[in-house]
Amino acid sequence: MKKILLIEDERNLARFIELELRHESFETVVSYDGNSGLERALREEWDVILLDLMLPGMDGLEVCRRIRESKATPILMLTARDSVTDRVSGLDSGADDYIPKPFAIEELLARLRVVFRRQDMIASDQRSILSSGELSVDLDARIVSRGEQIIELTKREYGLLLAFMQNPNRVFSRETLLDTVWGYDAAVDTNVVDVYVRYLRNKIDVPGGTSCIQTLRGIGYVMKK
Repeated sequence: MKKILLIEDERNLARFIELELRHESFETVVSYDGNSGLERALREEWDVILLDLMLPGMDGLEVCRRIRESKATPILMLTARDSVTDRVSGLDSGADDYIPKPFAIEELLARLRVVFRRQDMIASDQRSILSSGELSVDLDARIVSRGEQIIELTKREYGLLLAFMQNPNRVFSRETLLDTVWGYDAAVDTNVVDVYVRYLRNKIDVPGGTSCIQTLRGIGYVMKK
């Protein structure tokens, strides 16, 4: 049974989501403020954390950042604030997806299914090491390196790199990368993909060398083996 932590201060909404998730056979626990939610998130193991942005005590962005300091648990951010700045802030803080309020419960369930499918794919991948030239990814330890140099990546950058390295020579459109890395119907524009590809290149490419990730103008991106 999948175990979900819901951190949401609107009690009526929290109760509604909790009942719907339990109806779908998810074990669901609710925290109503940022401090207790963070404590629960760090103390126990969860398959997914549903995190409201606006919380008493500690806001969702700070909760997300502190969780990311020690855990890679998937985090879906729930919020009524739907500006591009708010969405990017949530994703940059380490959230895996962003669901603007109000939302249909069917959409939330669809997003959760995407997260669980991604987890299952990673768990079933028997290759512990992916490599492309001098670049390698230790899937078990989640360590990215070039030769002897360890490369520090954010969770989003790591997911993007993994998509490329698990699919060498595959041409990805921006829409496909958005769906693969950010999740089903992510509430971000495709130009966010361009931004994160640039971030990733800055970290994994050899200065002055050819980029590992090639741009196909008008089509998307590819990492050639």
